[in-house]
Amino acid sequence: MNFEGKVAVVTGGYSGIGKAIAETLAKDGADIALVGLGPKEEALESISSMGVKVKAYDCDVSDFEKSGSVITEILADFGRIDFLINNAGICKDNLVLKMEESDFDAVISVNLKGAFNMIKHTYKMFMKQRSGRIVNMASIVGLNGNAGQANYSASKAGLIGVTKSVARELAARNVTVNAIAPGYIDTAMTQALSDKIKDEIAASIPMKRRGKPEDVANVVKFLCSDMASYVTGEVIRVDGGIAM
Repeated sequence: MNFEGKVAVVTGGYSGIGKAIAETLAKDGADIALVGLGPKEEALESISSMGVKVKAYDCDVSDFEKSGSVITEILADFGRIDFLINNAGICKDNLVLKMEESDFDAVISVNLKGAFNMIKHTYKMFMKQRSGRIVNMASIVGLNGNAGQANYSASKAGLIGVTKSVARELAARNVTVNAIAPGYIDTAMTQALSDKIKDEIAASIPMKRRGKPEDVANVVKFLCSDMASYVTGEVIRVDGGIAM
């Protein structure tokens, strides 16, 4: 695939799945705007070594005004946006009995409203451009639910609804909007689990292994490519078969 001349915005792009997505798109020539919080030097060094333009923008995507300012900055720096990857997300797990209201609100604000904010601030640009790809990072938990994750499940189920609605709104403008629902992927979040729990998770997956960030990134690459030009409003599971 050749993404030369294309610009990708990846939220939550400093580490984990977001970093893998940014690196995968950069390998095929896309310039990268990383949006996130926390350490970013490793991601910047990795992507810049691929010979593409890359810049990082510190931003809490749940902040509507700041998200808008960052999109304005990116357009000024790069001139266009072709791919918007809404990957930023947090989790604050607990049973509803013990879950604080603030923990529910925080997860909804970042995972769901954060994606809305980024879509809202790029919407007119995509309409005028009459081309583009939006990929939202959902989860199998948004499809099936999970005990102790009512807030996370709600945010990801809501993101699937946003995906399908915006896909209908932008389809006539040649802008596709899709979601990916990862299963258990090896990231800092899952690596912090005990070996026993990780083994139990792997045993529950039909493919008998946890996924890698690159497994998700490769599906993002497909959805951003011309090969997926007639795919919109879809939710693609990347879960080793656990939710089938």
